[in-house]
Amino acid sequence: MQASPPPGAPKEELLAPKDNADTATTQSADKLAAHGLNNLGPVHWNQGAEPLAEATVRLGLGTVTDGGALSVETGKYTGRSPNDKFIVDEEGSRDQIWWGKVNRSIDADRFDAIHRMVSAYMQNRPLYVQDLYAGADPAYRLNVRVVSESPWHSLFARNMFIRPALEELASFAPDFTVLHAPFCQSVAERDGVNSEAFVLVSFEKRLILIGGTRYAGEIKKSIFSIMNYILPERGVLPMHCSANIGEAGDVAVFFGLSGTGKTTLSADGTRRLIGDDEHGWSDRGVFNFEGGCYAKVINLSAKAEPEIFATTRRFGTILENVVFDPTTRVLDLDDNSLAENTRASYPIDFIPNIEPSGTGGLPKNIVMLTADAFGVLPPISELTPEQAMYHFLSGYTARVAGTERGVTEPQATFSTCFGAPFMPRHPTVYAKMLGEKMAATGARCWLVNTGWSGGSYGEGQRMSIHHTRAMVRAAVEGKLASVGRAPDPNFGVLIPESIPDVPSEVLTPRGTWSDGKAYDDVAHKLRGLFQDNFEQFAGHVSDDVKKAGIFAA
Repeated sequence: MQASPPPGAPKEELLAPKDNADTATTQSADKLAAHGLNNLGPVHWNQGAEPLAEATVRLGLGTVTDGGALSVETGKYTGRSPNDKFIVDEEGSRDQIWWGKVNRSIDADRFDAIHRMVSAYMQNRPLYVQDLYAGADPAYRLNVRVVSESPWHSLFARNMFIRPALEELASFAPDFTVLHAPFCQSVAERDGVNSEAFVLVSFEKRLILIGGTRYAGEIKKSIFSIMNYILPERGVLPMHCSANIGEAGDVAVFFGLSGTGKTTLSADGTRRLIGDDEHGWSDRGVFNFEGGCYAKVINLSAKAEPEIFATTRRFGTILENVVFDPTTRVLDLDDNSLAENTRASYPIDFIPNIEPSGTGGLPKNIVMLTADAFGVLPPISELTPEQAMYHFLSGYTARVAGTERGVTEPQATFSTCFGAPFMPRHPTVYAKMLGEKMAATGARCWLVNTGWSGGSYGEGQRMSIHHTRAMVRAAVEGKLASVGRAPDPNFGVLIPESIPDVPSEVLTPRGTWSDGKAYDDVAHKLRGLFQDNFEQFAGHVSDDVKKAGIFAA
């Protein structure tokens, strides 16, 4: 029996196309039948921004705002839904998966039942298909097909992945397929999932099912998870990081969780952007997985982040949950009434200084970003290779009071490899690869705190973006090579004694606090949180890495 759309879904009479140029053909039927889709309605293949934006507005799913960007709302789900993501328990991948809270299992029969539900739901509905690449390096590229009932999600996929040349589409064969039905809801008790939303991955069937959530990030992160599973076996380290390249060809990668400045700091006007979120590190260099950017835009500043700000006023950009004036369509990027996690999706070439190949050489510098709301980590410090592995496995940042219900003081967040929700394999697989690649290339690693100074959140101040940029530029341009370093007494990391264009008093965190004893107490607390979190990895790493760690005194 065909599933019924929930309230709020586009009405059937509105879904009919205005012309017959892209209606389903025998070829479409053959291609999509392989994914379990039959009794097709109109199928729109590889459409560009113009028809997809038009369809979005016609269906009442979006609005064109001042400057031309397409504004959409994602409803209840304004971010990823990690509790609704499942991997099918299959013989071929079972022993390779890091099962637990991050990677939850679902059996093959339940997956097949939900697949049948989605296939039935998609019958006789207009579908929007994009054939795309994940991976700028052809040697490690994944062919991805995204089939969605929503035109703006199809545009999102087109923004975020790499578009094949026209002559390549005729012979395109997908390695993985995403069936995306954001208005098709599951029934938790019947379907063996946790809610009406579901993100299901089958490595055996090479199929991803997404439904019940309109948050577009689920599409890109599901493909990222696939790359994180496949690439280690080919000697490639998949990374949740941004990357850029200097005039001398020097590559820097930036690890960091959401809100730490990964996108902002990599979009530096003095360097070319390789990519802002997902990369692979092979024996010949770094390559972007994507062809676009998905930037947080809450409180975005035209002065501090002009390149990203400009994309919010441009046709082809999708704005998620961004408030605008209904009459003038002028955006209010400071309004978080729809969501704190407001986003802009745009093709990477909307940023003026990009590396068009999406590739670069072997990294010379690794920057690990943390927004320390406790205000006790140094603004920049160098890590030994062992410390780098320790902090990579820890993946520390902090949530601040007021951003989530019930959070009244800073709370430590540890997301291993700076991206635990997307790592199907055990974290030590990725950490070991990082250590080996650092040893082979001599890459230097820097821990950068983009959080607070002079006190914890509520008492101290957020690090100046201008100072942070100056510190990062000095590090990646090699200007700190001859600068002396002093070990931090609390965390053991090496603090540069001076940095061009940065006041020396900013560099040592204890000196920025008015109460040194209060600093010591908070630092002691954070050391203990690091220690407690690392217990889960202690049995999987060498003694050198354990000795390089942070321990409560």
